[in-house]
Amino acid sequence: SRDVDNLGGRMDARKMRRNFAAGLFAGLRVVWPILSGLIGLMIALGLFVGLREGWSIQESIYFAFVSGLTIGYGDLLLPIGWRFFGPVEGLTGILMCGLSTGFFFAMLTRMRGPSAQRLQP
Repeated sequence: SRDVDNLGGRMDARKMRRNFAAGLFAGLRVVWPILSGLIGLMIALGLFVGLREGWSIQESIYFAFVSGLTIGYGDLLLPIGWRFFGPVEGLTGILMCGLSTGFFFAMLTRMRGPSAQRLQP
């Protein structure tokens, strides 16, 4: 069967995919400027610190994303005077994670539509 249970109502799987895609693209129009700004900030901070430390552009961007995604391998370390930028990179990554999680949660909630019922325990 191509139908998927939608909390009491029935929604065709094809229609659900179409609604998902439409919601995704509509939401990305709103979120993309913020997300791209955060990515740009991560790269700019990584380049700023990396070029001051004599790292290559590739190493600088690598540092930015490893720190921003809170992986922190520790293979590129900042000197004591520049260590403030490490947590700033991490915070920027956490904001990106929260923004994308909130976006997808809102999109899925919106996709379910006004007919969605609250789940009772």
